Amino acid sequence: MTTTPTVNPLQYPIGKFAIPDVYTPEAIQEWIQDIKALPAQIHEATNGLTDEQLDTPYRPEGWTLRQVVHHLADSHMNALIRFKWTLTEDAPTIKAYDEKGWALQADYKLPIAPSLPMLEGIHLHMVALFESFTNEQWDLYFIHPQTGKDMTLKRTLATYAWHGKHHLAHITNTIATF
Repeated sequence: MTTTPTVNPLQYPIGKFAIPDVYTPEAIQEWIQDIKALPAQIHEATNGLTDEQLDTPYRPEGWTLRQVVHHLADSHMNALIRFKWTLTEDAPTIKAYDEKGWALQADYKLPIAPSLPMLEGIHLHMVALFESFTNEQWDLYFIHPQTGKDMTLKRTLATYAWHGKHHLAHITNTIATF
């Protein structure tokens, strides 16, 4: 008998990412809308938070809300670059990065104000690209160096749509405890 591992709701408030079985045009449009909406949702959720609140971890030994906001900007910046590499190179092997190490850098102690417009700009670029994609472009892929797996652009879109909601839930669930 196999059991499903228990998911920590503080770590995965919307559940772990599930690879879609199918990629319908409607699902792709929904994920694009998720990407489009995220910067405003993050801004709205964090508007008016104090430094003390921003420095609250979303779970024991987890990142602070401040780190989560900076991480979203950095992570989605990396995603934009991955999309562009894939559009301009043949099955590129992308560069992985140490997100935990990035979260310990001095810029993650900055106010979140610089990362909010950064996230907005990155998402404007992403949406402009996504809305221009042909069906064939969604099937282009990059190779992830840590897994060696091919990652199609449509799967990557679904991943980052989930990623934004995942971290938005970290923020909103933590705020609900204040």
